Amino acid sequence: MGGFFGVASKKNCTLELFYGVDYHSHLGTRRGGMAMYGKEGFQRAIHNIENSPFRTKFEKDAEELDGHLGIGCISDYEPQPLLIQSHLGSFAITTVGKVNNLEELLRETYDAGRSHFQEMSGGQINATELIASLICKSDTLVEGIRYVQELVDGSMTILLMTKDGIYAARDRYGRTPVVLGKREDGYCISFENFAYINLGFEHYKELQPAEIVFVTPESVETVGAPGTEMKMCSFLWVYYGYPTSSYEGVNVEEMRYTCGSMLAKRDSDSVSPDIVAGVPDSGIAHAIGYANESGIPYARPFIKYTPTWPRSFMPANQSQRDLIARMKLIPVQELIKGKKLLLIDDSLVRGTPLRETTEFLYRSGAKEVHVRPACPPLLYGCKYLNFSRSKSDLDLITRRVIQEREEEVTPEVLSEYSDPCSARYEEMLEEIRKQQNFTTLRYHRLDDLIASIGLSPCKLCTYCFNGKE
Repeated sequence: MGGFFGVASKKNCTLELFYGVDYHSHLGTRRGGMAMYGKEGFQRAIHNIENSPFRTKFEKDAEELDGHLGIGCISDYEPQPLLIQSHLGSFAITTVGKVNNLEELLRETYDAGRSHFQEMSGGQINATELIASLICKSDTLVEGIRYVQELVDGSMTILLMTKDGIYAARDRYGRTPVVLGKREDGYCISFENFAYINLGFEHYKELQPAEIVFVTPESVETVGAPGTEMKMCSFLWVYYGYPTSSYEGVNVEEMRYTCGSMLAKRDSDSVSPDIVAGVPDSGIAHAIGYANESGIPYARPFIKYTPTWPRSFMPANQSQRDLIARMKLIPVQELIKGKKLLLIDDSLVRGTPLRETTEFLYRSGAKEVHVRPACPPLLYGCKYLNFSRSKSDLDLITRRVIQEREEEVTPEVLSEYSDPCSARYEEMLEEIRKQQNFTTLRYHRLDDLIASIGLSPCKLCTYCFNGKE
C-alpha cells in the first residue's frame, strides 16, 4: 500500500511535512521519502524504513531540508518522491496505486521513442517514473495527469509539486482518498484526514473521483473536473485505515463497531463464549462492537508487543512475516486457561497467522476458539491497489480449498462460493474451519459489510469478495 502528505505554506513547512508523512506509517513498510521546494530549489531525501521507523530515519533530514512547498510518502514498493526535469519544467512526484498494464505502457513508450528508465532490484522499473514519463507526453501537467488517469488499468492517485504549487489528483474512480486541510498560513494534502489535525489544520475539502486541484499557500483551484463514478475500496475501513480516519464521512472506528455488532446479531445465541477478543490492532474495534451488542465481556487474552514488533507484514520475506506474527503476540494465561474464546480478526487471507494464534491459545489452555473474520471470504486478489504481495490467487486460503474441491474453477463456481446462502459457501467454510482448527467459523457477510459502511453499494469496490468490477 502507501500513503502521502503535502504542504503548501507561506513559511517553512519542513516539520509539518515530516510529521504529516510520519502519520501515514501504518500504510507502508519499506521506504519513505520527502521532497521540498524553497530558496535552494528542489531538495529530496529517501530512506529504507524496513527495520526502523520513519521518524528515526528522517530526523536529520528534517533539520536540513528547507522549503515552503513539500510532498512526502510512505511506500511499500518504489522509492519516492522522484525529481523530474522535463519540457514541462522541473517537478517532484509521488503516487499511490497499482498499474496492471505497466508492461504494455512501457512497451508503447519504448516504441514511441528511445526512452530509458532506471532499473530497480529484481529487474523492475519504478512505476512512478513511468507515470512521470507519461505525464510529460502532454502539453501541460493537467492534461498529462488526466491522460494518466484514463490510461492506467488499476488505480493512480498523484501528488505533483512544481516551484509554484502542488497538483493533487485523486484516482479516476476514487479508490483511495485525498483530503485537504487549511490553516492561516496555507494548505495541506493528505491520504488520511486525521494526519493534519494535530498540526493545526482544519478540514477543508475531500476530492471527488478524478478531481485535480492546484494548491498554493494562498488558494486551492480545481483544474480538472471530478468524475461521476466512485469505487472506493471497502477494505480501507475493514483493515488499512487508521481508527481516527474517515472516508466519505464514515469514520473507521465507528464502522468497525457496527461491523462487530452485526457479527454478533448473526451469531445470536448460537455460541456462548466466555470472552470476546480482537486480534491487535485492527481486530480490536470489531471485537468491542461484538461485545457491546452481545453483552459478552471484552478482554485481551493476548497483548501485542509493540515496542519492537509493531507490524506483522514488515519484512518482504513471507517466512519472516510468519515468524513476527508468532513473536509479537504474548498470551495472558490467566485469561485463556479453561475459557471459551470468540476471536475477531480483520480478515482471513492466507490463514497462517490466525492458525498459529489459535494453536497457541489451545496450548495456553483455551477450551474453545470461535473465529469471526470481520470481512467476507477473500476470493480474488486485488486488481486495483497494492494490498498484498501475493503473486497468485492460490495464496488465498479460500482459493486453495476451492481448487481442491473443484475439477474446474469457473466464474460461475466462484460466484456460488461467494454466496453466503449457498451450499458451496457453507462447505468451504467448514473445510477452512477444520484446516484452521477453529471451534466454529463465521465470516462477515458482504451485505452486512456494505451496511456497516453505510454508503451506496455502487460507490464501493468489493471485487476481492465477489469478483464484480
